[in-house]
Amino acid sequence: MQKENFAARAGRWSAQHRKKAIFGWIAFVIVAFMAGNMVGTQAPKDGEGGPGESGRAEQVLYDSFPESATETILVQSPGLTADDPAFRAAVDDVVRRMDGLPEVRSVDSPYEQGNEGQIAQRGHAAIVQVELTKTEDDAEDDVGALLAQTRAAQSAHPDLRIEQFGGASAGKALSKMFGDDFKKAEFLSIPVTLIILVFAFGAFIAAGIPLLLALSAVMATLGLVALGSHVFPVEENVASVVLLIGLAVGVDYTLFYLRREREERAAGRSEEAALQAAAATSGRAVLISGLTVMIAMAGMFITGDPTFVGMGMGAIMVVGVSLVASLTVLPAILSKLGDKVDRGRIPFLMRKRDVSKTPRMWTAVIDAVLRKPLVSMLLAGGLLLALCIPVLGMKTSVPGIETLPRSLPVMQTYDRIQAVFPGKEIEAEMAVSGAGDLSTPQAQAALARFRRAAVASGVIHEPIQIELSRSRDVARVLLPIDGDGTNQRSQDALAVLRGELAPALRADLKNAETPVAGTTAGTKDFNDLMNERIPYVFAFVLSLAFLLLLVTFRSIVLAVKAILLNLLSVGAAYGVLVLVFQHTWAEKLLDFESTGAITSWLPLFLFVVLFGLSMDYHVFILSRVREAYDRGMSTEQAVAHGIKSTASTVTSAAIIMVAVFSIFATLSAIEFKQLGIGLAVAILIDATIVRAVLLPATMKLLDDWNWYLPRWLEWLPRVTHEPSVEGGAMAPQDERQRELAGV
Repeated sequence: MQKENFAARAGRWSAQHRKKAIFGWIAFVIVAFMAGNMVGTQAPKDGEGGPGESGRAEQVLYDSFPESATETILVQSPGLTADDPAFRAAVDDVVRRMDGLPEVRSVDSPYEQGNEGQIAQRGHAAIVQVELTKTEDDAEDDVGALLAQTRAAQSAHPDLRIEQFGGASAGKALSKMFGDDFKKAEFLSIPVTLIILVFAFGAFIAAGIPLLLALSAVMATLGLVALGSHVFPVEENVASVVLLIGLAVGVDYTLFYLRREREERAAGRSEEAALQAAAATSGRAVLISGLTVMIAMAGMFITGDPTFVGMGMGAIMVVGVSLVASLTVLPAILSKLGDKVDRGRIPFLMRKRDVSKTPRMWTAVIDAVLRKPLVSMLLAGGLLLALCIPVLGMKTSVPGIETLPRSLPVMQTYDRIQAVFPGKEIEAEMAVSGAGDLSTPQAQAALARFRRAAVASGVIHEPIQIELSRSRDVARVLLPIDGDGTNQRSQDALAVLRGELAPALRADLKNAETPVAGTTAGTKDFNDLMNERIPYVFAFVLSLAFLLLLVTFRSIVLAVKAILLNLLSVGAAYGVLVLVFQHTWAEKLLDFESTGAITSWLPLFLFVVLFGLSMDYHVFILSRVREAYDRGMSTEQAVAHGIKSTASTVTSAAIIMVAVFSIFATLSAIEFKQLGIGLAVAILIDATIVRAVLLPATMKLLDDWNWYLPRWLEWLPRVTHEPSVEGGAMAPQDERQRELAGV
């Protein structure tokens, strides 16, 4: 008797212990979700700096200065200047209003001695600096009082423009924007997924099962992530990653399993035999796919960056939980329902959804590819390689103010401040320490010389602010720099600051340390870290994926080819991202303003996610191909059979992924638009060009070499496949096939 694989044993146990499996799953989801809510999610602690020099500067500043939010109030007039009485009266009114609020610690008027830099060069604009008593995160609830006073001042002086921008006020507006966006994504993704599943199955019960299991897996994972965050703190966006990945893989895994069970049932097997065959075949493919995805996600831990570590933890957890649900709970549900899974049929859809038939379109495409494999491979491969070329010009930057939508009033205020006080809201921050008391005349003279040299450089502007810590041994220097924080002008300004001005100050202040932080510095240091760690991430993900595929399919050729094809689809998706978001042609179509760069965390995140998700389809299809080949089909017959028999399932799964990911392209922030487009394009490419053209074409050209395994790897374990009804008795493989397959 043939030994059952792990997935088959799990399916058999689940079917025989339905109550334990179903009620155990429900209890697990409830307990995990409630436990997570009780302990809460731990975000990264304040003061935990980023990588490199900017991280050191952030840590020094956090340790030496009380963390408090600051707000900037712009007073502007096209006709009046700061010397006019009406202009000065408006500024004094703002100062008086702010100074009387309990939420405010201090107010700096542009008319105070030493604050001349708070008046624009032409005199038509001035800024009032307000320091709050709380941090930016805590001040969001209090900033409403300041905004109300700003509006009151505007009403009292209608001939001038008076408006406010700062971390707390911007955070308040952005929190509402992101909250509305994610509600929109959640509201749209679930019904869109359900509609596609209804079309795929033609019955409401069958369509609801994948969605129900996926959502329950997401709920359980959110609770587990909250628990895990007390070991590895996570950012707020991890919840979005869990929803995105969980909905995609949860629906996919259940869809693969359920469609195979329905197919075996339609082919004449009993309910029990059909379920067992699905567990042994699609269940096994799901297990391998899930492990491959988790391996890919684990690559994020290698970066050492807290953001990636949190994302990696959330992604691995949701894939693992979805995997458990598919292998245990799903067989129990199907065993309980039997053929009742087709209840709630939609007649005109059900007639079209014969799972035993291959869609005509895919049959025609695959037959054409197999007739002319070389031409098909060159055309499809050439197209994807052409899409990869723009990747050579990819630029990345840490997401900041420049990535936010300008439709928000608070961002329009930011742009007006930036226009009259260049660099004011994207300042570089220098932490000066290690030189002893900085309040001495000698130290003050050195800081004054540094200030004059900075302005003279032409890339740093007033108002430059220098603040001493209470202990007087650390100075915080705020330096408005050229550019928008991420472009080449900002990078050049940072190079001057770090390469010329900071060394001169260190020489003037003996033994001083002068690390620089800020948006531009953080971008450079983050990119440097990624350039250092990415080779290790790639090596880890590719080597472990290769080993897993090698053991699964006992073929070096299939393992290498699967990795190359997946890398090609990822590279093409990168190229599309560069074409769409580093240029301006798609701005009106997708409602964004190009920053000329891709969000810094996105390329690595997309690589691990897309490599894992793309492997889903590849493993699912190759498992079916290998299954047919092991039953005696020739390579060409097995390829045609495997791809055609999985065509409708993979198409449905891909449509769901593309639809859900595309929803994120409609959100407001440009990084989420990039995430949605990148994921959707890669899955679309993988499910069409790669799966329907490149995969069959290359397998036809390689013929029996697809199954090549060197004799010195004969020790690898043999993975067997459950025979299916459609297989029947087939002729044994010829001797050459046996030799190449290593069996």
